[in-house]
Amino acid sequence: MVLECHKVSIEIGIDPILFSIGSFEIGWHGIMVSLAVMVGIGASVWLAKGVGIKREVIYSAAPWAIIGGIIGARAFHVIDYLNSTYIDNPTLIFTQFFSGLSILGAILGGALAVCIYARIKNLSLGRLADAIAPALLLAQAVGRIGCTINGDACGTPTSLPWGFVYTSNNAVAPHILAQAGYSPTAATHPSPVYEIIWDILLFALLWRLKGRLKPDGSLFLLYLSLYSFGRFFIEFTRLVTPNQINVCGLLHSPHFITLMVLAICVPLFIYRMRRAMADSIDEPPAEEVQLPLP
Repeated sequence: MVLECHKVSIEIGIDPILFSIGSFEIGWHGIMVSLAVMVGIGASVWLAKGVGIKREVIYSAAPWAIIGGIIGARAFHVIDYLNSTYIDNPTLIFTQFFSGLSILGAILGGALAVCIYARIKNLSLGRLADAIAPALLLAQAVGRIGCTINGDACGTPTSLPWGFVYTSNNAVAPHILAQAGYSPTAATHPSPVYEIIWDILLFALLWRLKGRLKPDGSLFLLYLSLYSFGRFFIEFTRLVTPNQINVCGLLHSPHFITLMVLAICVPLFIYRMRRAMADSIDEPPAEEVQLPLP
């Protein structure tokens, strides 16, 4: 394992494949994704306990979130590469199911699945969503560590001193760079690290705001809005390959997804907050109790 700092770049020589037995491989990406799921569930249990949600509810909702997240992650990736890869080879959608996943799709697919679960079980969706929002940010940050090692979320070439150069033969970044017409040894923006930093900052903010925003569900809407806002700008540091759907090589599918999320969540958040404030103003003042004079 090598991690060396040079004048204008940081060399990443970590082999994404931890070990292999024949054709069976265990990689850092899969390990970190599995760890992210465990962190997300564990943190959700801890946070939910503080608002009176039993751990059994989290454990029951977790399979829905995982399955919905996987389906959403795969669906968004397939849409992104539909014209270049999957429209001519539709069997690859299922035979290489875990070879391409989208974190935005995972978030939205998991959220939809939990929403359905909450409706079926007649649970307070807003309170449940607010409880797990900070946990999701921790899980996303852990999962992005796997992307950093794997090199699959390759950034655009940069001359900044913190640019990453992937030297492992199993790293994905050199192949992405070659597809886009760049040198496989070019230094690139560490886009997953930018997202990890953004996730941690948002976690700190949501941690301070938990329990303070009304009505229930407002914290989750704020999470979706702020994450999408940051992700929109981080995507400008991501490398767009010729195989992806893009507009002039500048905007690609995550940009449009984040804009869609912002267009829905920001007005809804503002509306709900204003309505909650109006309701609190309209509440009649509590009657004063006259105490007898001594």
